[in-house]
Amino acid sequence: MIRITDSDRSRAFYEALGMEFRRELPIVRDGQLEATNYFFAYPDQAEELELTFNHDGRTYELGTAYGHIAVGVDDLEETLARLKEQGIEPEREPYRVREGGSRLCFVRDPDDYRIELIEQT
Repeated sequence: MIRITDSDRSRAFYEALGMEFRRELPIVRDGQLEATNYFFAYPDQAEELELTFNHDGRTYELGTAYGHIAVGVDDLEETLARLKEQGIEPEREPYRVREGGSRLCFVRDPDDYRIELIEQT
């Protein structure tokens, strides 16, 4: 689970990565809407990413324990093109960490979380 500040921007970002929106779950406590959880996953995959929007207006710091989420993509250039339509650019051009390894790059989601995109070969 990661906390988000704008559900529409986050949904557009994760859908551009090829994930599908599965469902949302309002969290109501004492008759008050406290938070909403949004669940995303890749088609035909059981594992889900949970995004949480707290309705109390609080802000967040990423913290030092968070590293990044790694996402495998079929076509790195196509994925980057979809993200570019939203104004999202890679931190640097795609590269390989070792000779013969997969191409990868990092982008940041709307809440500044680092997302590693790894081209599946």
